[in-house]
Amino acid sequence: MSRFEITCAPLTAAAFAPFGDVLECAGAPDKIINAGMCGRYHDRARLDFGDERGGISLFQAQPRSLPYTLDLLERHPEGSQAFVPMSQHGFLVTVAPDENARPGVPQAFLSAPGQGVNIHRGVWHGVLTPLHLPGLFAVVDRIGETPNLEEFFLDPPYVVVS
Repeated sequence: MSRFEITCAPLTAAAFAPFGDVLECAGAPDKIINAGMCGRYHDRARLDFGDERGGISLFQAQPRSLPYTLDLLERHPEGSQAFVPMSQHGFLVTVAPDENARPGVPQAFLSAPGQGVNIHRGVWHGVLTPLHLPGLFAVVDRIGETPNLEEFFLDPPYVVVS
């Protein structure tokens, strides 16, 4: 593997913890509700919108494929951002630690069907990267008037492989 090649790892709560939360129904439900017909997996993400409000938007992204050229990372300094797929397809999640206000070496994760992510405030991450149609996601993030996006172009880019 070259310095600019990243191998995807399975998306697990432990591996993703430095960057955010994995949204999934893992283990037994915290509560049984709706007359015993529904399991509730309670409070699975730390949503953080600062002094602004949270909102739900729908994103429809074009699918990509592996190997994938990772040339852009972004972060949102004013709030967390959760991505919840609206289909039973996995997607690519790329993140990087912060190193003096710049992204460090990225990491790549492949989600399993039924998993989403909540990326914590200020964490560098790649753009929404579905690997299958329809590429439809519910996104929960900060709604506000002040800027909440920083972008960093990677030169040279990384290549993400499965």
